[in-house]
Amino acid sequence: MLVLVGYLVVIGAVFGGYGLMGGHFGVLFQPVELLMIGGSALGAFIAGNNGKTIKATIRELPLLLRSSKHNRQLYMDLLALLYELLAKARKEGMMKLESDVEAPGQSEIFSRYPTILAHEGITVFLCDYLRLVISGNTDAHEIEALMDHEIDTIRHEAAVPGHSLSRVGDALPALGIVAAVMGVVHALGSAHLPPSEMGALIAHAMVGTFLGVLLAYGFVSPLASLIEQKVEEGMKIYQCAKVTLLASLNGYAPQLAVEFGRKVLFSTERPSFTELDDHVREVKAR
Repeated sequence: MLVLVGYLVVIGAVFGGYGLMGGHFGVLFQPVELLMIGGSALGAFIAGNNGKTIKATIRELPLLLRSSKHNRQLYMDLLALLYELLAKARKEGMMKLESDVEAPGQSEIFSRYPTILAHEGITVFLCDYLRLVISGNTDAHEIEALMDHEIDTIRHEAAVPGHSLSRVGDALPALGIVAAVMGVVHALGSAHLPPSEMGALIAHAMVGTFLGVLLAYGFVSPLASLIEQKVEEGMKIYQCAKVTLLASLNGYAPQLAVEFGRKVLFSTERPSFTELDDHVREVKAR
C-alpha cells in the first residue's frame, strides 16, 4: 500500500503544482511520446536481460504491493523452532532429528510452526544444514563458510529484479530525451506552420523529457530501491538461523544458541528475551 500512497503523492505534487502555476494539462497529454518512451524502455529491458531475470522481475512486482512477511511473529517462530530442534538433539541425540529434517511437513515439531513451513527457503536451509550436522564429521568453520556462500547466492538471486529495474530507471531520462528530439524534428519539419502552431509542437516535444525524468525518479527507481530493501530484510532470517546453528555447533546450550540468533535481528523485529521465552512455552503447551 505504501507504494500506491507514494505514487499518489508524486502525482499530486507534480501535477498539482503544475496546475497551481496555471499550466494547461492538455499539453501534457502526449500518448505517442509515452508510447515511444515506454516501448523503448520495455524493449531495452527485454534486450538487456535473460529469460530468468525477466521472469523473476515480473514475479517480484506484485509482491511489492504486499506488506512484509518478515515480521516479529515470523522470527519468534523461527527461534522457537530452532530451540525445540536443538533441545531435542541435545536431549536425545542428533540422529533423532533425522525424521524431522527429511520430512519437515510431517514433523511434529515443524508442524507447530506453519509460518516457517510456508517459507520454503528457510525450511530448506535449516533441513540441509541439520542434515549435514547429523551426518557427522562436520567442522563449524567449514559449515560457516558454506552457509556464507549460500546466503550470498540467495542474496544475489533476490537482488536481480532490483538491479534490472534500476538500469531501466537510469535509462528512462535518456529515452525521454530521444522522444523529445523526435518531437523537435517533427516540429522543425513543419516550419511552414505559423509561430503559434510551431510553439505548440515544440511544447509537445518537451513533454518527452518531462515524462522520462518523472517515470525514472518518481516511479521506476523507487521500486528498485524497495526491492533492495526487501532483499536485505529477507537475508536476516538466514543470518539468524546461521548464527543459532553455529552457536549450537560450538557447544552452547539451546537457550544460549537461540539468544545468539535473536541478537542479529533488526531492533524493529527483534523479540525480547521474555517474549521469546513465553512464545516457546505457549507453542509447546498446544
